[in-house]
Amino acid sequence: MFKLYIANKNYSSWSLRPWVLMRELGIPFDEQLRPFNDGPTLAFGDVSPSGRFPCLIDGDTLVWDSLAIAEYLAESHDQVWPADKIARAFARSAAAEMHSGFPHLRNICGMNVGIRVELSAIPDGLANDIARIDALWNDGLTRFGGPFLAGERFTAVDAFFSAVAFRVQIYDLKLSAPAAAYAQGLLALPSMQDWYAAALKETWRKALYEREALAAGRIVADYRQTA
Repeated sequence: MFKLYIANKNYSSWSLRPWVLMRELGIPFDEQLRPFNDGPTLAFGDVSPSGRFPCLIDGDTLVWDSLAIAEYLAESHDQVWPADKIARAFARSAAAEMHSGFPHLRNICGMNVGIRVELSAIPDGLANDIARIDALWNDGLTRFGGPFLAGERFTAVDAFFSAVAFRVQIYDLKLSAPAAAYAQGLLALPSMQDWYAAALKETWRKALYEREALAAGRIVADYRQTA
């Protein structure tokens, strides 16, 4: 069985991607969760060569980085990417854009799923990232008919935008009606609901990520369990 190493469900957007992908596609795995602490950011070097999670272990094979994990899984599970060539090209492009882009969204609106934040400002860079996400989601939904970005089935591209759906909820990001409905659809998935419920039960806190949330704006709600 695959072994998937992940960090906190409250904070780790990168861990969410392969986790939700495998859960939604029914790919069995053994979850290994290790929380962040207030030490070095690259804290998982005993497992992952990059010092970061997620990291997938398959027998003697070690795969790190969320996109590499998705591609590795696709070699043995056809449903990871769309079957249609055109939809698959779109899905891979959109997932890669998410993997490498949207720096303002990442830096200002960090994933902290148990809280709700009223943003103090939306700088131009963040506004541009939100607009691009809205346009990309509408493009996929329109071209391939929904309800997922590349058609009727959940695939890796949806997994890669799952953390954005949480950010829409956390920061009340404004999107067009189709894009907002897509985000709500992701949040309603059984795997996303399970991730969210587990995140709320975590009592671990990393000071850096808590400061980032405070820097973004005013915390208007905190649903997380306390120690």
